[in-house]
Amino acid sequence: MDWAHIVVLYEHLLEIAPSTGARVSQAVAIAKAGRPDVAFAELSEIPEQNVGEYQPFWAARAYILKTLGRTEEAKNALTRAIGLTEDPALREFLTGQMP
Repeated sequence: MDWAHIVVLYEHLLEIAPSTGARVSQAVAIAKAGRPDVAFAELSEIPEQNVGEYQPFWAARAYILKTLGRTEEAKNALTRAIGLTEDPALREFLTGQMP
């Protein structure tokens, strides 16, 4: 997949329809494009009141932290994502991602 192009598509989406979900998804695309440090910075700019109970944010944060080698922080974020997940299949998938 061409993650650099996907990042650009998210930039355009955010120009016309900004949302927390699009920002989180763009951060994941940035990480997959090989820039997890930039992705983490992008996630860190999302206001905390927008992400407290937003499970995709915590799953994305866990993925990006794991990519950065910040294992303990990744575990904490993933634990929070799992706790916010109601779908059993998704909970099982996330549990399998534990570093």
